[in-house]
Amino acid sequence: MATALLIVHGLIAVGLLGAITHQTLATCLPSAKPHSFFGRFRAVPGAGFTNAVVFLYLVSALLGAVLYLYFKVDIQPNLERDRHWHALGFFDLKEDFTAIGLGVLPAYWFCWRRPANSQNRPICTVLTLLLAFVIWWAFLAGHVINNIGGFGQ
Repeated sequence: MATALLIVHGLIAVGLLGAITHQTLATCLPSAKPHSFFGRFRAVPGAGFTNAVVFLYLVSALLGAVLYLYFKVDIQPNLERDRHWHALGFFDLKEDFTAIGLGVLPAYWFCWRRPANSQNRPICTVLTLLLAFVIWWAFLAGHVINNIGGFGQ
């Protein structure tokens, strides 16, 4: 059961990673020639990803919380025994950053649902960059822990 939940959690995390990365690059990259790759990339408005990012973040966090008990009971003791302190430290930061991301999520959603203007554009950019950092960190830390500790052994 835990392995199936981990697979679903990973698939949702990949979708979330794609959505936030696309939105971040579309927000931060300057407009390019309309027929170039980045021109077509920028043609997709960043606000179109907001609801998907919020939904996928909440579902991913919920599945992560369900899997957390299994990790604490079955995986973490083995990692501590094998002295993987750096990996556990990165995973602890993942927990903290994910909680910060949950706190930022309402402001992020509110900022992006309003029409873009010169006043709220920098705020949207900063919130998007912050969430992108949190999501990338969580994805990479979870992936590394899974590779080191194994899952479902």
